[in-house]
Amino acid sequence: MKMNTFFRFACQLAALPLSGHLTLASVTATLPDPGSFLTLDKAGAGLASLTVSNTGNQVWIIQSSTNLGNWSEVEALKVFNGTYHRNYTNPAGGNLFYRAAYDPARQNISSTTSNALLLPAAAYNYAAPLLPAGFSTNPILAEDNTPGNNPTTDAGATLGRVLFYDKRLSTNQTVSCASCHQQAHGFSDPRRFSVGDNGGAGTRNAMGLSNARWYQRRKFFWDERAATLEDQTLMPIQNPVEMGMSLEALTNRLAAEPFYTNLFSQAFGSPKITTNRISQALAQFVRSIVSTRSKYDQGVASNFTNFNAQENLGRQIFFGQSGSPRATCAACHGTDNFVPTVALNNNGLEFPYVDLGAGAITGSTNDNGLFKVPSLRNIELTAPYMHDGRFATLEQVVDFYSTGVMDNPNLSPPLRVPTAPGQPPGQVLRLNLSSDQKAALVAFLKTLTDSSLASDPKLSDPFNYGN
Repeated sequence: MKMNTFFRFACQLAALPLSGHLTLASVTATLPDPGSFLTLDKAGAGLASLTVSNTGNQVWIIQSSTNLGNWSEVEALKVFNGTYHRNYTNPAGGNLFYRAAYDPARQNISSTTSNALLLPAAAYNYAAPLLPAGFSTNPILAEDNTPGNNPTTDAGATLGRVLFYDKRLSTNQTVSCASCHQQAHGFSDPRRFSVGDNGGAGTRNAMGLSNARWYQRRKFFWDERAATLEDQTLMPIQNPVEMGMSLEALTNRLAAEPFYTNLFSQAFGSPKITTNRISQALAQFVRSIVSTRSKYDQGVASNFTNFNAQENLGRQIFFGQSGSPRATCAACHGTDNFVPTVALNNNGLEFPYVDLGAGAITGSTNDNGLFKVPSLRNIELTAPYMHDGRFATLEQVVDFYSTGVMDNPNLSPPLRVPTAPGQPPGQVLRLNLSSDQKAALVAFLKTLTDSSLASDPKLSDPFNYGN
């Protein structure tokens, strides 16, 4: 068999004697994909841990040797989404070395739903999630932005889940939607600014996606430049800083993968891959990121008897039932989804405006500094905070609303002291909370955390990365 190249890092072949130390042997080679490298570590007695990182999702021939001279094939493995991991044992003892080699003639393992994806035999329930009773009546019912022409189905959301985690959606196949909307962080990005496929950083923080299905204004992005979630899903893919793909290149790339023709057939009745179907499937999955199992949700059903005294004090402050002046948090974070109704808001972060927000889209000075208000659900997981990620902690956010709100011409009315009709706008409403009140408000916000969301398998990465 002709080996075109050895799979190695910095022109070195990684070889591991399982009974001894790590050995490196020099090799002259040309990598088939510039994003490829091999990591080989001793994972325990008689156990080697090999990770292939390969953005081209190619087939690699794993070989072993006892003397670095004679090599025998162990297996051929296919990378499905950038990386693949294998553990190898040496039950016979003695030195045993491994290498990965690339052979263009062996690129014959295709990606199917059975080998590339770890999907359950019966699809997860996305179409009819169990929701609290209040979600089926107004005002929450009116917040549901699911369009009549794209209802969530089990097959559609399954396809959307695969697309959401697939790095093929970026030009160099290194970035997926999940790169900037990470499940462990409430489907947000712990970095202040997300990094795109060419290493460029954005200018705004990636907001969390919990309960994105419920937003009465229906628009997306901080500046609401996307009229619908379906529109939004395609914009990062085409953004030159984020994923940098043309839609034509995207559909051609996905059509080359057998598992996609299968998934599109299940979701839409035919294997045809179109940008409209891609956007619909992604939107279905995002609307399936539903959080309803927090301590707060349990409290709604029990009149908050499960809350401790500090959490109840924070709840009363949040809903304007305690403190002087009374907080107006719920005016912008209303209902049990903690989202606004029809208002786009300015919360007094800065003046003069550094980021014009919606004003940069509409061209109206009345919209300068106005931004979308995302749900507070799982807010504990989604740091840093605000559209520019300026606050690292919830404590800093509460401090801001206590004493830091900036007066400006577009400040939202709930952040001003109320005045009589016909009178000029009131002064800025700053809560001037005590230390105990601040701690209580933070404690309440943490009751909105749904820890199950961060590990729910039906929302997790479905690709097969080996053992």
